Amino acid sequence: MGIRPPSSWRRRVGEISVLTAAAFAFAPMQAMGGRLGPLDIALVVGFVILSLGIHEAAHGWVALKCGDPTARDLGRITLNPIPHIDPFMTILLPALLAFAGQAPFGGAKPVPVTYHRLRNPPRDMALVALAGPASNFLIAIVFAIALKLCLAYGHYDPNSPVMQVLMWSMYANITLAAFNLLPIPPLDGSRVMNWLLPASMRAGYGFIEPFGILIVFALMRFVPQVQHIVREMISGFWWAIDGLTKGIQ
Repeated sequence: MGIRPPSSWRRRVGEISVLTAAAFAFAPMQAMGGRLGPLDIALVVGFVILSLGIHEAAHGWVALKCGDPTARDLGRITLNPIPHIDPFMTILLPALLAFAGQAPFGGAKPVPVTYHRLRNPPRDMALVALAGPASNFLIAIVFAIALKLCLAYGHYDPNSPVMQVLMWSMYANITLAAFNLLPIPPLDGSRVMNWLLPASMRAGYGFIEPFGILIVFALMRFVPQVQHIVREMISGFWWAIDGLTKGIQ
């Protein structure tokens, strides 16, 4: 079963499996608003909320495959975004930041995972965590295919609202995947890091989770190197998706 985490972290992991954040961490709303009308922005936001739901459902589905039915029993393995919406993180916080002229930052309601119901808790928790960014990467591929098909066969202008909605929706999912891979609790990358760390270091690493969101905000605001790392990951994902869909011209 692996090394048991300290009791404080063990209680929290049942409540907070991952945080989905930063749909547009590096895309100022002003730039998006300059090309899209209100209806187009609403479509992108709708696609992002749907993507957040798929992200969380992917966590629950992999947890079920690894032995934990908690998310299934709570009705969280669903593509319906409504059960995944958190009133503050999904709606209020991004709206307030957008109206303030800041890059929207938010998240979905975390899918609960019962750590000790997993067959191999440290490894399976890493797999559960990776399912979220993986789902966003796959969604981004779908948007990329739609984008290229519209360009090749629909003869849309690249700057048309349809193309811009598809592009920004693709970019949002790439950003979700990249940002959530940061190894800062409670982001998805921290679950992978916890599995890779020596057992003797896991307790101390998990101790920072209650302060994780503050740490994320501080790093994103005051440490340019962190922003650079995420931008590089976004660029890498972008080129990978372009390469995977290159047959669609």
